[in-house]
Amino acid sequence: MSVSIVLVLASIGVASLFCQWLAWRVRMPAILFLLAGGLAAGPLLGWLQPEPLFDDLLFPLISLAVAVILFEGSLTLKYQEIKGHGRMVRNLIPVGSVVTAVIGTLAAKWVLDVSWPVALLFGAISIVTGPTVIAPLLRSVRPKQNLANILRWEGIIIDPVGALLAVLVFEAIISWGQGNVFWHSVYIFGKTVVVGMVFGAVAGWLNGVALRKHLLPHYLHNAGTLTFMLGVYALSNELAHESGLLTVTVMGIWMANMKMVPIDDILEFKESLSVLLISALFIILAARVDFASIADLGWGLVAVLAILMLVARPLSIVLSAIGTSLNWREQAFLSWIAPRGIVAAAVSALFAFQLENQGYEDAGTLVPLVFMLIIATVTIQSLTARPVAKALGVAEPAAFGFLILGANSGARAIALALQKKEIPVVLTDTNWENVRQARMDGLRVYFGNPTSEHASTHLDLTGVGKLLVISPYKQLNSLATYHFLDWFGANSVYSLSEGEQDAKASHQTAEKIQQTRGLFNDLSYPKLASLMSRGYTVKTTQLSDNFTYEDFIARHEGEARVLFVINDKDKIHPVLAGEEVAPDTDWQIISLVPPKAARDRKAEEAAAQSTSGTA
Repeated sequence: MSVSIVLVLASIGVASLFCQWLAWRVRMPAILFLLAGGLAAGPLLGWLQPEPLFDDLLFPLISLAVAVILFEGSLTLKYQEIKGHGRMVRNLIPVGSVVTAVIGTLAAKWVLDVSWPVALLFGAISIVTGPTVIAPLLRSVRPKQNLANILRWEGIIIDPVGALLAVLVFEAIISWGQGNVFWHSVYIFGKTVVVGMVFGAVAGWLNGVALRKHLLPHYLHNAGTLTFMLGVYALSNELAHESGLLTVTVMGIWMANMKMVPIDDILEFKESLSVLLISALFIILAARVDFASIADLGWGLVAVLAILMLVARPLSIVLSAIGTSLNWREQAFLSWIAPRGIVAAAVSALFAFQLENQGYEDAGTLVPLVFMLIIATVTIQSLTARPVAKALGVAEPAAFGFLILGANSGARAIALALQKKEIPVVLTDTNWENVRQARMDGLRVYFGNPTSEHASTHLDLTGVGKLLVISPYKQLNSLATYHFLDWFGANSVYSLSEGEQDAKASHQTAEKIQQTRGLFNDLSYPKLASLMSRGYTVKTTQLSDNFTYEDFIARHEGEARVLFVINDKDKIHPVLAGEEVAPDTDWQIISLVPPKAARDRKAEEAAAQSTSGTA
């Protein structure tokens, strides 16, 4: 029975969404399930056959999708981020890239006996890890903060850098293969690089100026930038053959480093685009993989993968760690973690397709080789990273820190009190002024929506395992509560009550959210803001036999509100609605206390009235 093309396309979309959901539920990189879905639909069941389905449109669709991936990835490459994350990250980009590329090239050439062009391209592609596979792994492993930062920023930066290297290598291969005269090949390659660099820089500058000067309405920023980028890509290919990928990469890097260009919304747009386009792309790419091609590689494939994982990566880490303070245990952990990601799969499929059209007979080995590298690294390292971290002693202890939604004055005061007790705390807010003030107070902070894909890559939750919702943004509060209930667990998400609105039927929220309410003994955000404006402060008090909890209550005449209790084992617990606070004499309490006790204020008022009456 023939199946309609519309049904096949719709099914690809549904399958990609299911794979994304499944990855979210089991806390593993989505690329693993997307590739598995493609392999099942393609070579296993024979249900999806991309070549007959798309015919002549297959190559243009893949090339446009790869252009989007490279452009979005390059938008995250900011020069100050390379400089601001330590010597190890700065070393890993050039040193680690060169070492991995050289060893990967030689392994593919000598072990599998592929042609030099295919070997060089594999070596270039094999350096790319990427945040889409690193971020979920770090969340499940929770290594020490310095190691998490190294791996996270390596993935973010190496994504566009590795793609750019792969594009340059590919352009060189194509240029050298188009003519027998050496200088002619140099001319073709030089033309491609110049057009890509210049055209990309000009296009990035023009688009950045248009966004900065608001020459486009806000609702056209995302669509306009995407459309302009695709147009630039196509035009660049017309000016110089296959220069478009280099052009869009340079364009994204240029925009990312321009001042006052609002690219955050464009990056958030990537989330929907990833689900609708990139996820479907990987199912299609995996469906093209031929199991026979994998079998033909034989044990040589296993040898190449082993060389990359057990030789290239450790050597890259050891050389990059020279001059740093990393010990051998930390270096060993970094040596084991290098899962390959989305960019590697997309670029390999596109370049293999083009090399085949250029007459390279062994170009077909590139796709199974890269796909097996992705599957092996993601699967093996996802399953073993946590035990390896524990064995090496580089895993963080239980995540007892707090993510605070809100960076307002009350949230900042609470965060400072927690930080003084050496409790990990991160604040997140969509209000820039609040974020700026929190940074001035020396607090870790994330500017933006904590449930976004951008946050999944850039929000550092090392040591954090609980959420405190202390913000006035009701819609964001509910969204964050749902998101982190699934991530942190039901007993680790706490939010302030909504005060009188909770009693109104029109404002009733889902039971799942209602169960999180009651933080700080049912304190509402308006009440907290009111108390802070009246001069209340957050204070930590050590109880003892000489100053008991009853003495504390008496001193503040019942006006203090206890927020947290810290027991004799330094375990902290927020006070919830209906809980009876009865700390022992050797415990500590963090509380919201008035500027002065009631009796002191009454005495001052009486003295003022007496003075006024005498006058």
